[in-house]
Amino acid sequence: MNMVSPIRDKKQIELMKMYLRDKSKRDYLLFLVGISSALRISDILKLKVSDVWDGRRPREFIVLNEEKTGKYKRFPITENLQKAIKEYMKEYKPNQGDWLFFSRKGNRAITRQQASNILSQAGDYVGIKEPINTHSMRKTWGYWAYKSGVGLAHIMEALNHSSIANTKKYLGITQEELDDIYLNLNL
Repeated sequence: MNMVSPIRDKKQIELMKMYLRDKSKRDYLLFLVGISSALRISDILKLKVSDVWDGRRPREFIVLNEEKTGKYKRFPITENLQKAIKEYMKEYKPNQGDWLFFSRKGNRAITRQQASNILSQAGDYVGIKEPINTHSMRKTWGYWAYKSGVGLAHIMEALNHSSIANTKKYLGITQEELDDIYLNLNL
């Protein structure tokens, strides 16, 4: 398996959003859920419409037990994610019991491979040079949480990692970034 990267350039994140939104509201919502939640793709693809929509409006939180860890996970639906959910509902008009990320090939969710292809193609289209796939969404969440000042202990908890060292490696924190922290603190 190739090592994938977070998306480290906010302009590229915005370009991915624009590309996916124009291509498919489903694919756009997939990307937004991924970069807004720190969920693994296995948990994202198991979401049903009722997990994000109460029948009239977006829910306040997405709540689930993670497949890999079995741990309870709850996170708020952000303003950007709310807008994406509303656009999705307006276009597709799904039922509460439908898969959120439905396949056009029967009554099931898209596959991990299909989700990976969607993101990889979008990344290629917007000029992202590093390899990206579904795991890049989770890494992107962690990377930007770190860049915005969230402590590694909180990121470790959100990602359900067992150590800070794993989280640092996972996020691809470089020596140059650590050097910048020292220089910017300048105490």
